[in-house]
Amino acid sequence: MPASRRFPLLLIGAFLALYLVWGSTYLFIRIGVESWPPMLMAGVRFIIAGSLLYGFLRWRGAPAPTWPQWRSAAAIGFLLLSCGNGGVTLAEHAGVASGVAALAVATVPLFTLVFGLLFGHRNSRLEWAGIFLGLAGIGLLNLGSNLQASPMGAALILFAAAAWSFGSVWSKTLPLPKGAMASAAEMLAGGAALLIGSAVSGERMTQMPTAAGWGALAYLVFFGSILAFSSYLYLLKHVRPAAATSYAYVNPAVAVLLGIVFAGESIGAEECMAMAVIIGAVVLIGLPQWRKAPAAA
Repeated sequence: MPASRRFPLLLIGAFLALYLVWGSTYLFIRIGVESWPPMLMAGVRFIIAGSLLYGFLRWRGAPAPTWPQWRSAAAIGFLLLSCGNGGVTLAEHAGVASGVAALAVATVPLFTLVFGLLFGHRNSRLEWAGIFLGLAGIGLLNLGSNLQASPMGAALILFAAAAWSFGSVWSKTLPLPKGAMASAAEMLAGGAALLIGSAVSGERMTQMPTAAGWGALAYLVFFGSILAFSSYLYLLKHVRPAAATSYAYVNPAVAVLLGIVFAGESIGAEECMAMAVIIGAVVLIGLPQWRKAPAAA
Protein backbone atom coordinates (compact mmCIF):
# COMPACT_ATOMS: atom_id res chain seq x y z
CA MET A 1 0.00 0.00 0.00
CA PRO A 2 1.44 3.45 -0.88
CA ALA A 3 2.67 5.51 2.06
CA SER A 4 0.25 8.33 1.19
CA ARG A 5 -2.70 5.97 1.76
CA ARG A 6 -1.23 4.01 4.71
CA PHE A 7 -0.44 7.10 6.80
CA PRO A 8 -4.04 8.43 7.06
CA LEU A 9 -5.28 4.97 8.02
CA LEU A 10 -2.72 4.76 10.84
CA LEU A 11 -3.65 8.26 11.95
CA ILE A 12 -7.37 7.45 12.01
CA GLY A 13 -6.71 4.20 13.84
CA ALA A 14 -4.60 5.96 16.46
CA PHE A 15 -7.32 8.54 17.12
CA LEU A 16 -9.98 5.84 17.37
CA ALA A 17 -7.82 3.90 19.83
CA LEU A 18 -7.25 6.98 21.95
CA TYR A 19 -10.90 8.07 21.99
CA LEU A 20 -12.67 4.72 22.21
CA VAL A 21 -10.16 2.57 24.11
CA TRP A 22 -9.23 5.11 26.77
CA GLY A 23 -12.86 6.13 27.04
CA SER A 24 -13.90 2.50 27.52
CA THR A 25 -11.33 1.70 30.24
CA TYR A 26 -13.59 3.28 32.87
CA LEU A 27 -16.31 0.74 32.09
CA PHE A 28 -13.84 -2.16 32.18
CA ILE A 29 -12.47 -0.93 35.52
CA ARG A 30 -16.06 -0.95 36.80
CA ILE A 31 -16.50 -4.54 35.56
CA GLY A 32 -13.14 -5.64 36.96
CA VAL A 33 -13.60 -4.35 40.51
CA GLU A 34 -16.76 -6.41 40.84
CA SER A 35 -14.59 -9.52 41.22
CA TRP A 36 -11.07 -8.14 41.90
CA PRO A 37 -9.83 -6.14 44.92
CA PRO A 38 -9.24 -2.68 43.41
CA MET A 39 -5.56 -2.06 44.20
CA LEU A 40 -4.65 -5.66 43.46
CA MET A 41 -6.28 -5.46 40.03
CA ALA A 42 -4.59 -2.16 39.19
CA GLY A 43 -1.23 -3.45 40.41
CA VAL A 44 -1.44 -6.68 38.41
CA ARG A 45 -2.53 -4.69 35.35
CA PHE A 46 0.51 -2.44 35.36
CA ILE A 47 3.02 -5.11 36.34
CA ILE A 48 1.95 -7.29 33.40
CA ALA A 49 1.74 -4.40 30.92
CA GLY A 50 5.03 -2.91 32.11
CA SER A 51 6.83 -6.25 31.96
CA LEU A 52 5.60 -6.99 28.43
CA LEU A 53 6.48 -3.50 27.18
CA TYR A 54 9.87 -3.51 28.92
CA GLY A 55 10.76 -6.94 27.55
CA PHE A 56 9.70 -5.95 24.02
CA LEU A 57 11.74 -2.73 24.10
CA ARG A 58 14.84 -4.49 25.42
CA TRP A 59 14.44 -7.14 22.71
CA ARG A 60 14.33 -4.33 20.15
CA GLY A 61 17.61 -2.97 21.52
CA ALA A 62 16.41 -0.12 23.73
CA PRO A 63 18.89 0.65 26.55
CA ALA A 64 17.91 -0.21 30.11
CA PRO A 65 17.14 2.82 32.33
CA THR A 66 19.93 4.14 34.51
CA TRP A 67 19.55 4.31 38.29
CA PRO A 68 18.62 8.06 38.25
CA GLN A 69 16.08 7.31 35.51
CA TRP A 70 14.58 4.45 37.57
CA ARG A 71 14.19 6.81 40.54
CA SER A 72 12.47 9.43 38.41
CA ALA A 73 10.24 6.81 36.77
CA ALA A 74 9.30 5.45 40.21
CA ALA A 75 8.26 8.92 41.41
CA ILE A 76 6.19 9.66 38.30
CA GLY A 77 4.76 6.14 38.17
CA PHE A 78 3.62 6.49 41.77
CA LEU A 79 1.84 9.78 41.05
CA LEU A 80 0.33 8.89 37.67
CA LEU A 81 -0.47 5.22 38.08
CA SER A 82 -0.55 4.40 41.81
CA CYS A 83 -2.32 7.60 42.88
CA GLY A 84 -3.94 8.58 39.58
CA ASN A 85 -5.23 5.36 38.07
CA GLY A 86 -5.30 3.63 41.46
CA GLY A 87 -7.49 6.43 42.81
CA VAL A 88 -9.92 6.03 39.92
CA THR A 89 -10.08 2.27 40.51
CA LEU A 90 -10.74 2.75 44.24
CA ALA A 91 -13.39 5.39 43.50
CA GLU A 92 -15.26 3.10 41.12
CA HIS A 93 -15.02 0.31 43.70
CA ALA A 94 -16.58 2.76 46.19
CA GLY A 95 -19.58 3.20 43.90
CA VAL A 96 -18.72 6.11 41.60
CA ALA A 97 -20.24 5.54 38.15
CA SER A 98 -17.69 4.97 35.39
CA GLY A 99 -19.01 7.91 33.36
CA VAL A 100 -18.81 10.27 36.32
CA ALA A 101 -15.27 9.05 37.05
CA ALA A 102 -14.23 9.85 33.48
CA LEU A 103 -15.87 13.26 33.73
CA ALA A 104 -13.98 14.06 36.92
CA VAL A 105 -10.70 12.95 35.33
CA ALA A 106 -11.41 15.37 32.47
CA THR A 107 -10.42 18.11 34.94
CA VAL A 108 -6.75 17.02 34.55
CA PRO A 109 -5.96 19.93 32.15
CA LEU A 110 -7.32 22.36 34.76
CA PHE A 111 -5.11 20.98 37.53
CA THR A 112 -2.18 20.86 35.11
CA LEU A 113 -2.37 24.61 34.50
CA VAL A 114 -2.60 25.30 38.24
CA PHE A 115 0.41 23.10 39.10
CA GLY A 116 2.30 24.62 36.18
CA LEU A 117 2.39 27.87 38.15
CA LEU A 118 4.65 26.16 40.70
CA PHE A 119 7.19 25.55 37.92
CA GLY A 120 7.15 29.09 36.54
CA HIS A 121 4.56 28.64 33.77
CA ARG A 122 2.28 31.56 32.96
CA ASN A 123 -1.33 31.16 31.95
CA SER A 124 -3.14 33.28 29.38
CA ARG A 125 -6.47 34.97 30.11
CA LEU A 126 -8.25 32.31 28.08
CA GLU A 127 -6.60 29.59 30.14
CA TRP A 128 -7.56 31.33 33.40
CA ALA A 129 -11.13 31.54 32.12
CA GLY A 130 -10.99 27.80 31.46
CA ILE A 131 -9.71 27.15 34.99
CA PHE A 132 -12.54 29.09 36.65
CA LEU A 133 -15.13 27.55 34.35
CA GLY A 134 -13.74 24.12 35.16
CA LEU A 135 -13.96 24.81 38.89
CA ALA A 136 -17.62 25.67 38.40
CA GLY A 137 -18.05 22.37 36.58
CA ILE A 138 -16.43 20.49 39.49
CA GLY A 139 -18.89 22.20 41.83
CA LEU A 140 -21.83 21.09 39.67
CA LEU A 141 -20.43 17.57 39.50
CA ASN A 142 -20.32 17.33 43.29
CA LEU A 143 -23.95 18.49 43.50
CA GLY A 144 -25.01 15.40 41.55
CA SER A 145 -26.47 12.41 43.33
CA ASN A 146 -23.65 10.09 42.20
CA LEU A 147 -20.80 11.76 44.08
CA GLN A 148 -23.03 12.85 46.98
CA ALA A 149 -23.83 9.18 47.56
CA SER A 150 -20.10 8.42 47.82
CA PRO A 151 -18.14 11.26 49.49
CA MET A 152 -15.06 9.05 49.73
CA GLY A 153 -15.32 8.27 46.03
CA ALA A 154 -15.60 11.98 45.22
CA ALA A 155 -12.46 12.74 47.25
CA LEU A 156 -10.57 9.86 45.64
CA ILE A 157 -11.46 10.83 42.08
CA LEU A 158 -10.41 14.46 42.52
CA PHE A 159 -7.22 13.38 44.31
CA ALA A 160 -6.50 11.06 41.38
CA ALA A 161 -6.91 13.88 38.85
CA ALA A 162 -4.68 16.20 40.90
CA ALA A 163 -1.96 13.53 41.34
CA TRP A 164 -1.96 12.73 37.60
CA SER A 165 -1.67 16.45 36.78
CA PHE A 166 1.16 17.14 39.22
CA GLY A 167 3.05 14.08 38.00
CA SER A 168 2.61 15.16 34.38
CA VAL A 169 4.01 18.62 35.06
CA TRP A 170 6.84 17.39 37.29
CA SER A 171 7.89 14.73 34.78
CA LYS A 172 9.12 17.42 32.38
CA THR A 173 11.89 18.37 34.82
CA LEU A 174 13.10 14.84 35.66
CA PRO A 175 15.62 12.59 33.86
CA LEU A 176 13.26 9.92 32.54
CA PRO A 177 14.08 7.13 30.07
CA LYS A 178 13.53 7.96 26.42
CA GLY A 179 10.38 7.07 24.50
CA ALA A 180 8.16 4.19 25.53
CA MET A 181 10.78 2.92 28.00
CA ALA A 182 9.63 5.69 30.35
CA SER A 183 6.11 4.26 30.28
CA ALA A 184 7.38 0.71 30.86
CA ALA A 185 9.47 1.78 33.87
CA GLU A 186 6.62 3.88 35.28
CA MET A 187 4.16 1.00 34.93
CA LEU A 188 6.52 -1.39 36.71
CA ALA A 189 7.14 1.05 39.57
CA GLY A 190 3.51 2.15 39.86
CA GLY A 191 2.27 -1.43 39.72
CA ALA A 192 4.71 -2.49 42.45
CA ALA A 193 3.52 0.36 44.70
CA LEU A 194 -0.11 -0.67 44.14
CA LEU A 195 0.64 -4.29 45.06
CA ILE A 196 2.38 -3.12 48.25
CA GLY A 197 -0.63 -0.93 49.06
CA SER A 198 -2.93 -3.86 48.41
CA ALA A 199 -0.97 -6.08 50.84
CA VAL A 200 -0.69 -3.39 53.54
CA SER A 201 -4.41 -2.52 53.35
CA GLY A 202 -5.34 -6.17 53.79
CA GLU A 203 -6.96 -6.81 50.42
CA ARG A 204 -7.68 -10.49 49.95
CA MET A 205 -8.99 -12.65 47.14
CA THR A 206 -12.01 -14.36 48.67
CA GLN A 207 -12.77 -16.23 45.44
CA MET A 208 -11.45 -16.55 41.91
CA PRO A 209 -12.41 -13.68 39.59
CA THR A 210 -15.24 -14.33 37.17
CA ALA A 211 -14.71 -14.69 33.44
CA ALA A 212 -15.80 -11.07 33.08
CA GLY A 213 -13.21 -10.07 35.68
CA TRP A 214 -10.40 -11.86 33.82
CA GLY A 215 -11.60 -10.38 30.54
CA ALA A 216 -11.62 -6.86 32.01
CA LEU A 217 -8.06 -7.29 33.29
CA ALA A 218 -6.85 -8.57 29.90
CA TYR A 219 -8.53 -5.63 28.13
CA LEU A 220 -6.96 -3.11 30.51
CA VAL A 221 -3.50 -4.67 30.06
CA PHE A 222 -3.37 -5.03 26.29
CA PHE A 223 -5.71 -2.31 25.08
CA GLY A 224 -5.85 0.26 27.88
CA SER A 225 -2.18 0.19 28.87
CA ILE A 226 -0.25 -0.88 25.73
CA LEU A 227 -2.29 -0.12 22.59
CA ALA A 228 -3.76 3.20 23.68
CA PHE A 229 -0.48 4.49 25.07
CA SER A 230 1.38 3.52 21.87
CA SER A 231 -1.29 5.35 19.88
CA TYR A 232 -0.80 8.41 22.07
CA LEU A 233 2.97 8.39 21.42
CA TYR A 234 2.30 8.03 17.68
CA LEU A 235 -0.06 11.01 17.67
CA LEU A 236 2.38 13.17 19.62
CA LYS A 237 4.87 12.64 16.79
CA HIS A 238 2.48 13.26 13.88
CA VAL A 239 -0.14 15.82 15.00
CA ARG A 240 -0.26 18.99 17.08
CA PRO A 241 -0.18 18.44 20.87
CA ALA A 242 -3.63 19.97 21.26
CA ALA A 243 -5.03 17.37 18.88
CA ALA A 244 -3.27 14.50 20.65
CA THR A 245 -4.63 15.60 24.04
CA SER A 246 -8.16 16.10 22.73
CA TYR A 247 -9.04 12.79 24.40
CA ALA A 248 -9.63 14.83 27.57
CA TYR A 249 -12.99 16.04 26.28
CA VAL A 250 -13.91 13.02 24.18
CA ASN A 251 -13.35 10.24 26.74
CA PRO A 252 -16.05 11.46 29.20
CA ALA A 253 -18.74 11.33 26.53
CA VAL A 254 -17.63 7.84 25.47
CA ALA A 255 -17.49 6.62 29.07
CA VAL A 256 -20.92 8.04 29.96
CA LEU A 257 -22.54 6.44 26.89
CA LEU A 258 -20.93 3.04 27.53
CA GLY A 259 -21.85 3.16 31.21
CA ILE A 260 -25.50 3.86 30.42
CA VAL A 261 -25.75 1.22 27.68
CA PHE A 262 -23.74 -1.64 29.20
CA ALA A 263 -23.70 -1.04 32.96
CA GLY A 264 -27.14 0.43 33.54
CA GLU A 265 -25.69 3.63 35.01
CA SER A 266 -27.78 6.77 35.21
CA ILE A 267 -26.55 10.34 34.91
CA GLY A 268 -28.57 13.13 36.52
CA ALA A 269 -29.20 16.66 35.32
CA GLU A 270 -26.39 18.04 37.49
CA GLU A 271 -23.87 15.62 35.96
CA CYS A 272 -25.05 16.49 32.44
CA MET A 273 -24.61 20.20 33.14
CA ALA A 274 -21.22 19.51 34.70
CA MET A 275 -20.17 17.60 31.58
CA ALA A 276 -21.03 20.54 29.34
CA VAL A 277 -19.23 23.02 31.61
CA ILE A 278 -16.07 20.91 32.13
CA ILE A 279 -15.74 20.00 28.45
CA GLY A 280 -16.23 23.69 27.58
CA ALA A 281 -13.47 24.58 30.04
CA VAL A 282 -11.07 22.04 28.52
CA VAL A 283 -11.82 23.39 25.04
CA LEU A 284 -11.00 26.91 26.27
CA ILE A 285 -7.71 25.68 27.66
CA GLY A 286 -6.87 23.93 24.39
CA LEU A 287 -7.61 26.94 22.15
CA PRO A 288 -4.26 28.69 22.82
CA GLN A 289 -2.44 25.46 21.87
CA TRP A 290 -4.35 25.23 18.59
CA ARG A 291 -3.56 28.87 17.83
CA LYS A 292 0.16 28.58 18.62
CA ALA A 293 0.67 25.47 16.53
CA PRO A 294 -0.43 26.97 13.16
CA ALA A 295 1.56 30.12 13.93
CA ALA A 296 4.69 28.07 14.61
CA ALA A 297 4.13 26.07 11.44
